Amino acid sequence: MNHKIFKLMFNLYPPYWATGIVVKNVTPDFREVIVEMKMRFYNRNYMYTHFGGSLYAMTDPFYMVMLIQILGNEYVVWDKAAYINFIKPGRGTVTAKFTIDQVLLTDISKNTADGQKYIRDLTVDVKDEQDETVARVVKTLYIRKNIPGKS
Repeated sequence: MNHKIFKLMFNLYPPYWATGIVVKNVTPDFREVIVEMKMRFYNRNYMYTHFGGSLYAMTDPFYMVMLIQILGNEYVVWDKAAYINFIKPGRGTVTAKFTIDQVLLTDISKNTADGQKYIRDLTVDVKDEQDETVARVVKTLYIRKNIPGKS
C-alpha cells in the first residue's frame, strides 16, 4: 500500500476522526508514523484532561500495521497485548511518534528464520506540547515468518 493512501485511510477511519486523532505523517518506507490528538470537548474526561481511552486509541494499531507493510506477506503480525501507563494528565495537543529501525527488523528476521513465533514488546510515548510524556504504551506483538508447508 502507498504511504499516502495508508495515511488517508486512517484519517478517514471513524474511530479516529470521531475522537480527533489525526495521522500527521507516514514516511514512504513506513518506518515512522506520527499521530496527533488535539484536546476537544468530545475527547476529554471529567477532569478536563485527555480521556485515557483516546490516548490508548491513538497508539493502536500502528506498530502492527507498520510491520505488516514493511515485512510484507511473508510474515504474520498481530497485536497480542497492550499496557498503558498514565504518567501525567494530558492537556492540549498530544503526539505519538512510532519508529521502526533496522536493528528491530534484523532482530525479527533472526528470531523468525525457521518459522517460529516471536513475541516482541514495542514502546511508544504519548507526549504533550512541552515534549513531556503523559502516557507510555507497551504493545506486545506476535510475529511469525510464513514457511511453505509449515502451519
